Amino acid sequence: MIIKGGINICGVPMGVISLESYFPKPDGHIKHPASFDFPMLYKTVQGATIDRLIRERDPALLQPFIEAAQELEREGVKAITGSCGFLALHQKALADAVDIPVFISSLIQVPLVSRMLKSEQKVGVVVANSDALTADHLSGVGIQDEPIVVAGMQAQRQFAEVILRGDSVDLDMEIFEAELTSVVETMLNENPEVGAIVLECTDLSHFAPRLQAKFGLPIFDLSSLTRMVAATVERQIA
Repeated sequence: MIIKGGINICGVPMGVISLESYFPKPDGHIKHPASFDFPMLYKTVQGATIDRLIRERDPALLQPFIEAAQELEREGVKAITGSCGFLALHQKALADAVDIPVFISSLIQVPLVSRMLKSEQKVGVVVANSDALTADHLSGVGIQDEPIVVAGMQAQRQFAEVILRGDSVDLDMEIFEAELTSVVETMLNENPEVGAIVLECTDLSHFAPRLQAKFGLPIFDLSSLTRMVAATVERQIA
């Protein structure tokens, strides 16, 4: 049997382009590798903060993101994702930069979720900052024409202080859950046509099981998408 070489690390299906952030990443988070039953390889882009990506939309970040993707590919990963859904802005550029699959944002699965629902239903999308979400982000992952309802976390005090602004690196998980639950509850009360939820923000993935249990809707996030893609790029022979 001949095993093909040419890569530095073998048996790692998933690479993650990571922003630089120092708040906690609880289980379920894409940057909590023990959440997955397969190995992950991370490449942190130094200086790529949440504020620079989401609020500033700093174009200078694109080239370091491309270089990170190319480095992960050279190392041997079989697919690449990211640590922030607002990387949707760069989905096309990153996919064009490498020869392996790229699903840089959880938002890329919105069309799949939409097709699962009734024609009169919509996909609820919970994002870190709905004020910063633009048509460019939606078109970046091809969802500009999808029937969605968007709710943002930016008005939630702890989320804004810790996640968006980085004023602190500590999280009170009870407060975090209450803030997220309030945002989702308001979205559903105002939009009863929502039939499933996609969590754009990777920092919300920890709460996906609790949201599903509380609201009785399918909850899609980056971690569930990552598991699906990993199963396709490294199939196990029975």
